[in-house]
Amino acid sequence: MTKKLTILLVLFCTLHSIAQNSESTPSSLEDIMVWLEMHSNNPKDSTALGRNSRKAIMLSKQSDNQNTLAKSYHYLAIYHKEYSKLDSALHYFTKVKDLYSIQNKELNLADTYLDIKALYTVQADYNQAKNYVYKALELYEQLNNQKGIAQCYAHIGDLLYYENNYNEAITYCNKAINIFKKIDANEELALTYRFKANNQLFTGFDIENALESINASIEIYNELGETGIPMMASLNWRGNIYKYMERYDEAISDYQANYDNSKQLGLDRYLIPSLANIGHVYLMQGNYEDALPYNLKAIDLIKKTGRTRNLWENYMHVSEIYESLGDHTNALYYHQLYTSELESFKDNIILSLESEAQSKYEVGQKNAMIIFQDEKISQQKRTKILYIILTSLLGFILFGVIYNYRKNQKRNQQLETLNVALDNKNQQNELLLKEIHHRVKNNLELVKSLIALQSAQLEDSPTKDAMIASQNRVQSMGIIHQKLYQGENLGSIDMKDYFLNLSDGILDTFNADDKVKIECAMEQLELDVDTAVPIGLIVNELLTNALKYAFPEDSKGKIEISLTQSTPETLTLKVIDNGVGKTIGASPKGTGFGSQLIKLLTQQLNGNMEERHMNGTTVLFEFKIKSAA
Repeated sequence: MTKKLTILLVLFCTLHSIAQNSESTPSSLEDIMVWLEMHSNNPKDSTALGRNSRKAIMLSKQSDNQNTLAKSYHYLAIYHKEYSKLDSALHYFTKVKDLYSIQNKELNLADTYLDIKALYTVQADYNQAKNYVYKALELYEQLNNQKGIAQCYAHIGDLLYYENNYNEAITYCNKAINIFKKIDANEELALTYRFKANNQLFTGFDIENALESINASIEIYNELGETGIPMMASLNWRGNIYKYMERYDEAISDYQANYDNSKQLGLDRYLIPSLANIGHVYLMQGNYEDALPYNLKAIDLIKKTGRTRNLWENYMHVSEIYESLGDHTNALYYHQLYTSELESFKDNIILSLESEAQSKYEVGQKNAMIIFQDEKISQQKRTKILYIILTSLLGFILFGVIYNYRKNQKRNQQLETLNVALDNKNQQNELLLKEIHHRVKNNLELVKSLIALQSAQLEDSPTKDAMIASQNRVQSMGIIHQKLYQGENLGSIDMKDYFLNLSDGILDTFNADDKVKIECAMEQLELDVDTAVPIGLIVNELLTNALKYAFPEDSKGKIEISLTQSTPETLTLKVIDNGVGKTIGASPKGTGFGSQLIKLLTQQLNGNMEERHMNGTTVLFEFKIKSAA
């Protein structure tokens, strides 16, 4: 009897396994499309989603079924967007767009435009995202599709958030909410409430309403039974609202719930915002040792997943944590990573341009050598014939002169055409480099604004002073890039003009225009970017220290800056003020991070520093730099 039961149990398990396998691996195109529709939003089926999408594409091509081919590309694009590579997702969404365009399926095409918008938003390419939203809106309006029109309004509100145009964004979200309520589109309504809450948080006076909107979103998702990514996004944003309301325990509770859910679903990339935000809450509370491992783990996951959109922000937080812990070496290291991340886009473009130019130059050299060798052989043959057939000398010379004249004329025309093309290419490259510097300058301005926004919420004076110092450091780098894209020479900066701009900005920060005068006692001097940036940061720190400590109780004074180049390898920098000077035996003021930064930057330029205190303070630097080739 026992033996029979065992056989029956094994048979049942085998049949059950076969049934499961047949269900997870459908074979016909129709069955695969049904499976894709049912499982496309389930993270546990991510691997099968990619495999079955590719199988559906193959079968659609074999049967020349354009409808299922477009849908199959769509599912494969979703797979890459959620679980693989964003570039691949854009590639397949583009295929979907092209197929619907050929088939004149305007509604499907408009829906695909919104999918592409969402992808560009993840990649922080907001101009392209807005372009596709308005393309979709135009089609929906032609079709009088109210749901689609409302979706576009909601997504426009989302994009206006990234332009800091919060009030207009809220207006668009309200228009979308009114339509969604009328047509009973609850899932889209929940998403729009989240977009609205995003903007309400940063209007400066609407934080309670922001909490009300995000709770409306969460309540709708609960009614729909949604526990996946949409609900997690709303919970994350409610945590952000709690964070800025200083309801820290509630914020961490929402972030932790998302972290646990991401772990359960196996979605490592959704661990990133939870980790980063928990670390930020601890940072805001001053719990620096608790904050550090969370932000470091977030950085590690960002690098592993390749979703580097907020990498710079985590570098900034880690730098601030190390600075607060007194670890100035690591603070400077992560500060450099933070600035480097903003520069990475520029560096990649420049490398690409250099590679392209080098390739074309080598090909041109080879072609020129072949032409030269052919011409040389031809000339030798003509000379030999001229010696042999002396009597035909005049005729052949005349023929040769005419032939060479026409050939040279043609070659000169070709060279002129090539030179014009190269000039146009150089102008395009210059415009591109200027645009890159402009974008970097704008990014630094954004960072400065974010620091200003955060410092405005701080009441602790030393912390606020540190934030203002960080603003000035970011500003000093931003002026460099501004001078590069405004100037004629993209490789160097006029240091006198730069110092004047830097001085104006710092005087404005400390509201010291009426009491302190800053003079640049130097001739025009141009330096490359790698030298100008550290020197600019050094001068920024010295001016900041002078304005904070050299002129107490609103006393007036003067600061003098000079930078000279006595030899191609030697730079001399002087910063002199006629303030109160340094009292012997007095304890140092401030955190000491500025002094540490000056020392590290001086070492970077192979320099030395001398400080004198007589009738004020004089700081003298001598740097050993590499001369330009």
